[in-house]
Amino acid sequence: MFSSNLTMMTDLYELTMMQGYFLNGNNDTVVFDMFYRTNPSGSAYAITCGLAQVIDYVKNLSFSYDDIDYLRSLHIFREDFLSYLAGFHFSGDIYAIPEGTVVFPKEPLIKVIAPIMEAQLVETAILNIVNHQSLIATKASRVDYAAGGGVMEFGLRRAQGPDAGTLGARAAVIGGCTGTSNVLAGELFGIPVQGTHAHSWIMSFPDEYTAFKTYADMYPDACILLVDTYDTLKSGVPNAIRVFEEMRARDIHPKLYGIRLDSGDLAYLSKKARAMLDEAGFTDAVISASSDLDEYLIDSLRTQGAAITSWGVGTNLITSADNPAFGGVYKLAAIKKADETEFTAKIKISENPEKITNPGNKTIFRIYDNETKKIKADLICLVGEHYDISEDLKIFDPISTWKKSTIPGGTYHMRELLVPVFLNGQCVYESPDTMSIKAVCQQELDTLWDENRRLMNPQTVYVDLSQPLFDLKRRLLEDEKQ
Repeated sequence: MFSSNLTMMTDLYELTMMQGYFLNGNNDTVVFDMFYRTNPSGSAYAITCGLAQVIDYVKNLSFSYDDIDYLRSLHIFREDFLSYLAGFHFSGDIYAIPEGTVVFPKEPLIKVIAPIMEAQLVETAILNIVNHQSLIATKASRVDYAAGGGVMEFGLRRAQGPDAGTLGARAAVIGGCTGTSNVLAGELFGIPVQGTHAHSWIMSFPDEYTAFKTYADMYPDACILLVDTYDTLKSGVPNAIRVFEEMRARDIHPKLYGIRLDSGDLAYLSKKARAMLDEAGFTDAVISASSDLDEYLIDSLRTQGAAITSWGVGTNLITSADNPAFGGVYKLAAIKKADETEFTAKIKISENPEKITNPGNKTIFRIYDNETKKIKADLICLVGEHYDISEDLKIFDPISTWKKSTIPGGTYHMRELLVPVFLNGQCVYESPDTMSIKAVCQQELDTLWDENRRLMNPQTVYVDLSQPLFDLKRRLLEDEKQ
């Protein structure tokens, strides 16, 4: 787990294609785009995540003696190709949208410009890393939005393995969670770890009150008591209040205290528990809830007036249960022969218009409204295009081209999203720490309109093609028809 060298974490066909390029003397420089086609979970956006792990992967790309011996044992690779792999290192360029950024379909999250053998090898790992973490970060942002904050990630025991649980916790915190129950994630990524106790703690004592009192004596500054082991309103909450009263009598004032509900009608129980706690004078006591929560159930509970101030979300978050795959793809966009100075754009054609790729060496400009600081649209364009923000900007839907808009000059500003990460094989980007990325993500989410963030049927954010890119794409499509 978390090996520093994931070179062999690749699909076999990446290596067989590499051998084919090698044997045919093809090491043209290419452009590959990693992007996705559909937002997950019915969202109008996604959160890109996982770049730090991609950087670690690329930095450590090399084949060990054991790797070469294993590949030799498959009896499908020639010795001259294996010798090439033995000295392999990445020498190309990588551009990426920084982690925590709000992104939309068809936008290159990562762009690889490298000799084709190198660009081919990194495909699988990039997709594996970015797809998973972007999925979980996006799901976490939706859960956090529904809850209005105060969400703890605690799905490790239900995650699809140690890596998914630990890197998923990192992504969940970036997306909006306040912390995680995963201690390893806390140690590796410097994120807050949180937790209470299990029903087994209560059951291991002669009675519920003794269990609560013992826990409170050990952890007076973080005393959240699980009250639904036997009877929430007749036993659990009264015993918790008794312990809190004893703490108050001893002049113990916890930094954080309260109860946790893990079963039953959370709306009804939380309102009744709130009334009992308030009547006893514990108006600042936290009411935490868990029990198979997701953004839709949380939204419903809040609509019902549930008196819940903290949310523990596990399975449905760490697995993104309603949408368990992100669907990112990695497609060839341009080729430059050794004797050429310019890239030749390439396009993948499909019967499904949504699957037709955007050709060429591209970048992305995000257009913001000067007054609201909200996103107006994103513009995918060819590298080298320039825009004067003092002039009117005309944009149009690349599919429904009759949908057009003119943004008056002086009312908007633009930001290029793709930044250099590797140049000539050397890393030129320093990835921020996880909590800094989380802060960036919150700023990014604030640039969305409320209509973009609603859970059901959100308003789509416009992602348009520049006129030069649109014309290039149309010309390539027409050429293919002939």
